Amino acid sequence: MGAAYDHSLAEAAAERGDWATAIAMVSEFSESYSSDHNRHSLHLWHMDLLVKAGLLAELAELARTDTPARRRLDRFLFEDGRDGELRQRAEHGDKLALYYLVRLLRGRGEQTAARQAVADINPADTYAVELANQDPG
Repeated sequence: MGAAYDHSLAEAAAERGDWATAIAMVSEFSESYSSDHNRHSLHLWHMDLLVKAGLLAELAELARTDTPARRRLDRFLFEDGRDGELRQRAEHGDKLALYYLVRLLRGRGEQTAARQAVADINPADTYAVELANQDPG
């Protein structure tokens, strides 16, 4: 590692939308599941910065092996209403993507589509079945 981490400089870069600088500063000191809670927190912030910067391909690459990156990508896809991408991730075994897909479809009032998605992707996932079959509320 080079210089010490300066949170105020990283925050200032993020506040002005200088994503490249903020990401570079944070990523140097971030560490997924570190025993140092500050490094783990920086890792989570790093994932958020990637979303804000629109660097979804980079986030998706990290998500292949990094659980916090996968969770952040799935949450972004849910929040952005990207059911097709959630479905694709769920079809490749991402259970959280399946749960978000079901919630997204149900939130749109598409209960039948939510049930069908579970039936198509993982009918043995009891939590997904339960989510898909909840009464609309």
